[in-house]
Amino acid sequence: MQKYEMLILLNSELTEEAREAELGKYSKIVSDMGGTVESFDKWGVKKTTYPIKFKSDAFYALMTFVAEGPVVTELDRVAGISSDCLRRMITKIDE
Repeated sequence: MQKYEMLILLNSELTEEAREAELGKYSKIVSDMGGTVESFDKWGVKKTTYPIKFKSDAFYALMTFVAEGPVVTELDRVAGISSDCLRRMITKIDE
């Protein structure tokens, strides 16, 4: 199993409940597929460097998790489908 980080940029106009549901969806995918979420840091709403989908700010969150490769593929697929996820980036952490 490898260690990964997933940076998620969500629509800043989401309500707190909708934001928590969206972030919970990603941690549930990791745990359902046999991985573990080590930390979930919510950075809050920050201005983006350039507009993304006509939005100039986004809610930033960083999830650190340990999982197998298929989990990364599924997270990327689900985040790509979601209309509330503006951007995502998953990187492997070398220890």
